[in-house]
Amino acid sequence: MSLTSDPPAAPSLAKEPDTTTTPSAPAELVVVPVRHPWRWVAVAVTAVLLTQFLHGLVTNPGWEWDVFAAFFTTETILRAVWVTLQLTFYGTALGFAIGIVLAFMRLSASPFLRSVAFGYIWAFRSIPLIVQLLFWFNLAYLYKELSIGIPFGPSFLSFDTMGLVGEMSAAVLGLALHQAAYAAEIVRGGVLAVDEGQLQAAASLGIPRLRQVRRIVLPQAMRSILPNAANEIISLFKGTSIVSVMAIGELFYQVQVVYGRNGRVVPLLMVATAWYVLLTTALSVVQHYVERHYAKGSVR
Repeated sequence: MSLTSDPPAAPSLAKEPDTTTTPSAPAELVVVPVRHPWRWVAVAVTAVLLTQFLHGLVTNPGWEWDVFAAFFTTETILRAVWVTLQLTFYGTALGFAIGIVLAFMRLSASPFLRSVAFGYIWAFRSIPLIVQLLFWFNLAYLYKELSIGIPFGPSFLSFDTMGLVGEMSAAVLGLALHQAAYAAEIVRGGVLAVDEGQLQAAASLGIPRLRQVRRIVLPQAMRSILPNAANEIISLFKGTSIVSVMAIGELFYQVQVVYGRNGRVVPLLMVATAWYVLLTTALSVVQHYVERHYAKGSVR
């Protein structure tokens, strides 16, 4: 007995209708840029004011550009610029040298050293710079001579204060001690910005403390120190004009002497302004390259 089954149905050759529909293409989007009408108004107003200012510089005879050009590179002005640069260099070098010592005194575990450093910074930031300069200029009034010897005992060497601390020495001393108070806080802030874990890791490896500071702390701290330190140097460079009260022949004092003789106040002030702008720009360029050197390996 054979088993039979219905034959399989023949496959349908008719194609089933496609029920899917193709969506129509969206209409083209029009991108409208954001408009800033008030920004353009501000740009136009600023451009007009700047153009008027430059036009006045060129056409106003009161500026006396011929007098400016005649005195800009005279021997007197160039010597004064050199004195200004000397005051800036010595004040910066001594100020930051003392400031580094004060910064690590403030970071010391000794309460006495911390108190002394804090008292120094508090005093020299509180007293105006002009008062400090006049004090050092009149140091001989308080101390006729300075001696080297045993504390509270006999002295071995003595120096006449009047001959030892002159006008230039008093100016450098005043600028450096004043700068040290600000440099100490700049350096301290940079050191505190370094992760403490790195010092702990270095100590666990047996690296000496001095090498930790020199090879680990300071290279990283320089990234935080440099911008503020550069601002202080530029401020000190411009602040050297205050030593004119001590009759030191720096740039601003010599400009005052010259226009006191010929009465050309505005062009001589522009001579000083131009030199300050040029030298400040040079310091800013140096700052840029030094910061780029210490920024190697940083994210930015």
